Amino acid sequence: MLMFFLLVGAMFTIRTDFFQVTQIRRWTGETLLKLFGDGRARRSEDRHAITQFQSLCTALAATIGTGSIAGVATAIALGGPGSVFWMWFSAFLGMMTSYAEKALGVRYRCRDEKGNWTGGAMIYMERGLHCRWMAVLFSLFCFLASFGIGNMTQANSIAAGLEDSFGVPPVTTALVTMALVAMVIMGGLGRIASVTERMVPLMAGGYILSGFVVVGCNLDRVPEAFSLIFREAFRFRAAGGGVLGYGIAEAMRLGISRGVFSNEAGLGSSVMVHAASDVKEPAVQGMWGVFEVFVDTMVVCTVTCLVILTSGVYDMEAYLRAIASGGQDAVVSGTALTARAFASVIPQGDKLVVAAIVVFAFATLIGWSYYGERTAVYLFGKRAVFPYKVLFVLVIFAGCTGSLTLVWDIADTLNGFMAVPNLLALTLLSGEVIRMTRAYLAENK
Repeated sequence: MLMFFLLVGAMFTIRTDFFQVTQIRRWTGETLLKLFGDGRARRSEDRHAITQFQSLCTALAATIGTGSIAGVATAIALGGPGSVFWMWFSAFLGMMTSYAEKALGVRYRCRDEKGNWTGGAMIYMERGLHCRWMAVLFSLFCFLASFGIGNMTQANSIAAGLEDSFGVPPVTTALVTMALVAMVIMGGLGRIASVTERMVPLMAGGYILSGFVVVGCNLDRVPEAFSLIFREAFRFRAAGGGVLGYGIAEAMRLGISRGVFSNEAGLGSSVMVHAASDVKEPAVQGMWGVFEVFVDTMVVCTVTCLVILTSGVYDMEAYLRAIASGGQDAVVSGTALTARAFASVIPQGDKLVVAAIVVFAFATLIGWSYYGERTAVYLFGKRAVFPYKVLFVLVIFAGCTGSLTLVWDIADTLNGFMAVPNLLALTLLSGEVIRMTRAYLAENK
């Protein structure tokens, strides 16, 4: 499955002549300069569309979740520092998968009865491939995933974090979270986008700045951290059973999976919100897809990695013992490892990490609610919107108060099921993506 993600990303990378590198000035100009230069990305001339900045923030709200903190730390703890390299590698290829998704999302989007733009992976499957069964399959898996990875797992992270660090009862957390989420999602995409465009810059910016403080206080360890990342990415180690290459295999598996499921490139989920943005050229919105992966993985996840590797809390010996025992020895991971890294420099840094997880998880909740809503409409019609929102809010209670080991496993499986039809559709529509890209570059030399 992970190989499918990489192959699709590699295909678009090669067929666009390494667009993410050769056209870096172009895609940064269409994103960063429009954000901080003339501000065009923050304005919409179409009252039935959201701004490009709002579409980016809503997509990032759904992707920069607990995985950017706990997931990355777990990959390092269990896969070693080399997993960071493979996370970067998967994100590099994923940039072009994300580009293709967003470009096709705009290319095949349509207006609903109110004049609002609507689109998504299921729309380009239906209108581009004329394959409704594939669109229905994708929508069904995405609909179910919105209650798993987009709801219960995030709610559980919020409740666990607040209970462990601040002693807040899970039931209290559940009721407050339900009320806050309901206030946002009942207002539709307009309110979701309005909230995320304020929340995402603050939460991501605050986390990145805090990370820079930790790394800055350990600046002398940065060269060694990068050396460790590249050295361990290609170092063969034997497991307890004598299987040579176990170490590099685990680093690749955990690093690539972390990259794939952190930025969601290839899942097709964030296409829905990008298709609703005020943009005329599909290739331009594709560039926002490139930028989305860059921010999520190359920036936020990398900050987590460097904080852990430069703070001195990462135990390389524990990792080596785990490799020697075939991965059976316990290794501190996830939230605990990241919390210890921040606390090594910042007073109450462990509580800062918990607060970040709470905010990130809440943002993921409201972002994924829109994805689930869109697939509910596709499957059941407009009448499903309100019942879906009510059900989404109620499921939060189960997430906050239940044990979700099985839910996490099911959520990962549903992500894979979503990706298969989407990656297949991207492959079949790759010619259209290449034509749009070449036409845009020819017109905008």
